[in-house]
Order: sequence, then structure tokens, then C-alpha cells
Amino acid sequence: MRIFVAGASGVIGLQVVPLLLAAGHTVAGMTRTPEKAERLRALGAEPVVCDVFDRDALCYAVAAYRPDVVLHELTDLPDDPTRILELGAANSRVRRQGTRNLLAAATAAGTPLFLAQSVAWQLPGDAGAAVEEHERAVLEVGGVVIRYGRLYGAGTYFESELPPPPRVHVEEAARRTLIALQTLSGVITVAEEATGSDRAALGPVPKLN
Repeated sequence: MRIFVAGASGVIGLQVVPLLLAAGHTVAGMTRTPEKAERLRALGAEPVVCDVFDRDALCYAVAAYRPDVVLHELTDLPDDPTRILELGAANSRVRRQGTRNLLAAATAAGTPLFLAQSVAWQLPGDAGAAVEEHERAVLEVGGVVIRYGRLYGAGTYFESELPPPPRVHVEEAARRTLIALQTLSGVITVAEEATGSDRAALGPVPKLN
């Protein structure tokens, strides 16, 4: 298939793109940073430099590629995890405006399958509201929501320790994202099975109203 990966230079994107290519798919990798485009090219993807908030440019880029699948792995998170609450509005904007723009681009291009990342734990306040809006928008068009547990492994906030559950290794998250390509619509949770005391530590899974 022809797969357009938005957020291809992010933590999940850099793991998913090589797996998609190895599986025989043709991949366009979108990044808003020109410096990261060459890394995507080196992986074998066709780099697309575009900002998800530039709706016209985004629609043009997706239409020009004519994808069978759009995979939304976009986030806007700080390098320093202690600043997530301080800078969280940027990520909420991606989940609201960014998702709407990417859905519009996919719809205009006639893309039959849309998959989007989400989280498998409850976020507080406006961040949680943004997640619900994001998921609802994807499901309303018959898309697939992939709720990842907290990522750990190379390139994540948890490179040398385990995060609280729900959690999943970034490489396993990428592998299971490929499996999600076989899903027509709905919500998929990508997390390790909780055992023992982990079950008590699990927070409520977000639910759509």
C-alpha cells in the first residue's frame, strides 16, 4: 500500500517507517523540520516537509501522494518531560486542529483508511478533553484509534527505567501498529498486559461520551 505517515520523524514514526518499508509498502514520511527530511530519505521513505497547521499545503501534499492509508503519529511534546504540563497546550492543539486538518486532507484525497495515535491512560483537564475530541473525530469518519501505553526504550522519556502502566516498549508499539493496518475501524489498545500490582496502578481508560 501507499502509506502517508504524518509525524514520521517522531519516536514512533522512526520505528514504524522501516517496518512499513520492510513489509513492502511505499511510504511518504511527513516532518515539519527540513533537517529531518534527509533522515527519512535515508530510511527509504519519500520525505514530505509540511506543517500540519498549514491546511492548504497539507491537503496538497496528501493529494499529491495519493495514499491508501494516512497514519497520524503527530505529537508536539517537549524534550524535557518535566515541562509537559507547562507546554501541553501545543500537543492539545495537534490533537484538535492538527487532527481536523489531517482528516480533511485524507478525505479530500479519497484515502480509505485513517489511523491515529492516542494514549491508553486518562489525561487531566484540557489535555484529556483534547484526547476525547481527537478520538471522536477519527472514529466519526470510520478511522482507527491506536491507544498506546506509555512508551519506553530508546528515544523515549523512559530509556533506562520502566514507566507506570499501561506501558509498551517503543519497538513493540511500532510492530503492533503494522497489525493495526488490518483494522477497518474502532479503538485498539497497544500496551503490555498488566500483572499483579500493575493492575492496581492502572488508571481509567479514556471513554468517549
